Amino acid sequence: QVQLVESGGGSVQAGGSLRLSCAASGFTFSRACMGWFRQAPGKEREGIARINNSGATFYKDSVKGGFTISQDNAKNTLYLQINKLDPEDTAMFYCAARVLEDCRFSSSLNPGAFDYWGQGTQVTVSS
Repeated sequence: QVQLVESGGGSVQAGGSLRLSCAASGFTFSRACMGWFRQAPGKEREGIARINNSGATFYKDSVKGGFTISQDNAKNTLYLQINKLDPEDTAMFYCAARVLEDCRFSSSLNPGAFDYWGQGTQVTVSS
């Protein structure tokens, strides 16, 4: 079955960096579109980055320049490099996969555009 397992979260000080990983299994990783989302306490889950099976990447406007999504198809792993962390970045971060339909022409960061989800990894940024 499809599994997505995030790791790499933690507690960091403002200005620091983290690299989140998402290990994928149960589907053909190179054919899927993948995304990173976050959900802060009391807020809705929001899409922050997406990478299509074409290699095209898309970002929420507010994270451009600070967040980088990438993937290693040989390792079936998705990454999110986060630089210059801010306390407002404190959230649970989730990876998600779109595998059930052709996704290569979509740029959607809507959670409804993805089929499978991981359990999340917590990122806490202190000032």
